[in-house]
Order: sequence, then C-alpha cells, then structure tokens
Amino acid sequence: MSKDNPHIIHAVNLVKKFGGLRAVDNLSFHLAPGECLGLLGPNGAGKTSTIRMVYGFSPITSGRLEIFGLDINTAGRKIRSKIGVCQQDNNLDPDLTVFQNLEVFARYFNIPRKETRDRALQLLKFISLDTRKDDKVTSLSGGMMRRLVLARALINSPELLILDEPTTGLDPQARHQLWERLELLQANGISILLTTHYMDEASRLCDRLIIMDQGKILVEGTPADIIHSHVGDHVVEIMEPDDEVKDFVNTHGFQNDLLDRRIIIYGEEGDKLFDLIGERFCGDGCIKRLATLEDVFLRLTGRGLRE
Repeated sequence: MSKDNPHIIHAVNLVKKFGGLRAVDNLSFHLAPGECLGLLGPNGAGKTSTIRMVYGFSPITSGRLEIFGLDINTAGRKIRSKIGVCQQDNNLDPDLTVFQNLEVFARYFNIPRKETRDRALQLLKFISLDTRKDDKVTSLSGGMMRRLVLARALINSPELLILDEPTTGLDPQARHQLWERLELLQANGISILLTTHYMDEASRLCDRLIIMDQGKILVEGTPADIIHSHVGDHVVEIMEPDDEVKDFVNTHGFQNDLLDRRIIIYGEEGDKLFDLIGERFCGDGCIKRLATLEDVFLRLTGRGLRE
C-alpha cells in the first residue's frame, strides 16, 4: 500500500458487463486494513461479480481497482499472491487426503516443502481438523469441508481474505464454529471481504456493510447505523390488521410495510411504539421485537423472490 492509497481495496466507478448485462454499475468502495467489509444483496445484485474482479478471476470492464495500492490490470500476479479466496463451492480434491489438499495447493505459491508442512499442520489445528489430516476429504462433514476450504485459503498467509458465502448450507453448529475461526482471524488483523445471505452472519462479523442491488450501492455503513437509519429500533408485527390499526399507524407517521395478511410497523426508541401499539392493538397475532438487519434488507431490496 502506498501513502497516497492506504486502503487494502480501492474501487472507483467499477463496471462489469456480460454482453448487454451491466452486472456491476459504477461501484465505488474501499476496504481498510484489518476491516471486515460485507457485501449484501439479493441474487443477481453483483456481489460475486465484484469479488471475482477483486481477486483477479474476472477482468474489469472499466473503472479503477487497486488492491494493496497496486493496479489489478498490471499487477495481478503479485496481488493474487497476497490474497486468500474461500469460494462458494467446496472444490476440494476428493482423491487426496485433508493434508494433501493443503500441500498441493501450497505449490501454486512456491512455498518450500518444510514450510508447507508446518503451515498445513498449524492451520489444521486452527480449524480443529488435525486429527483428520490423513483422511480423505469425502469422509468429512459439510462443516468440516468448509473449514478445510478456509484453511486452504490461508495457506499462503494472505493479507486479504475473500469469503463468498462461506457458510451456505451449513447447520447452525457448523456455522458458529466457522464464525469463531473468522473472528480469531479478525482479531489478528487480517482484512476480510465477505458476501453472505445470512443477516446474522453479517451483523456478527462485519465492521461495515454495503447493501447493493442491480450492481449499485443502496446503503453503506456499520450494521447498527444502517438498522437505526432505515428501520429504527423496534418493530411490531400485527396479523390481519383492521382499518383502525392502519389509520392509527398512518396518523402517527410510523414507517410500515403493509403485506397481504400483516402489517410491520417500525419505531425509534423515543416513539414508545410498544406502548402505543401494544396496549391498544396487540392480541394473539402480535409480535414485538428489536429491529434487525433483515428488516433493512427486505425494505430496500423487496420481498419478491429472485432467480
């Protein structure tokens, strides 16, 4: 990184086209050293297209993209040597053992054999797979495989770790195990770029978030700031709302989403939403809760299914 550009990632007006499709549309963002930045968005928002440009898999169409202060167009090899990538798919070699998958991958970075062995053993201990090092990867559970993909992404001691939906398909226990490992990496100062469909994952791991759709940034900020700015602090959901409820909500100016069979009402700390709505309208079909990142996501990107 240079003094002029202290960021790990610095993207300016980044564009990616696939024929007539503009998958990434003048995207500008940065990633600071030691930060975890999350990219959120529905299917087709441009998240994966963005990160594939960052790690040099997909060439940019236009704009400027610097990683470690280096231009991705002219210093791709050097940039990739300092990046670890954990892709969506478990593309491990099924014919090799757990240890061999790390050993073979290390050859791409010309890491000496003894150093490879030491790193691989340390990483397997870090992800709690050291007792399975001689097993075929086909004998591992889904959660174990995801941890091994993470270890493989760390074999070259990267300064930047890119995670593309790292916990998709995992059960809650496996997800939490992987989160704990990622939090340890954050504590040691590694910079992370993350895409995920899990809002709780983004809230827990990310210092800052970008919610995007159709290749553009909708909002950017810390999880707490984004939630407070767009949906407030508290939420009340009422099933089968009658006209009295709707009139009351509109009269008091509460933000709300009126769906087919329920109304979702948003309020800030000083609104006394729970008292005003709860005492008067809440029966059996009423839920009172804190506002979440998922509320923001659905308000900004809609509730319709994306293919």
